[in-house]
Amino acid sequence: MTKDEMETIVNFTEADDIAYIYTYNVVLKNRLAKYSVKYPHLCKLTAQTDDGSRTYEVPKKRLTIMLTAPMSEERKEKLREKCLQRKENEVA
Repeated sequence: MTKDEMETIVNFTEADDIAYIYTYNVVLKNRLAKYSVKYPHLCKLTAQTDDGSRTYEVPKKRLTIMLTAPMSEERKEKLREKCLQRKENEVA
């Protein structure tokens, strides 16, 4: 299976309270697995395939989609300076 075929799909309707998350993404699968152990009443593994996909059910209200704004060059420079200062302090 190619990486182009390994997709993640989050599916829900406005009528239902449940979201279905189908994924091959290792990081997301691990997060969902840990969440399902900690909160079994909220997250349930409903399917997995031999080729590595997993499907989980979670309440829609537990999901968020977060879009982040791009960082300005000024902000990037300030963060670079802070990192350099921390490195210098660690060496000293």
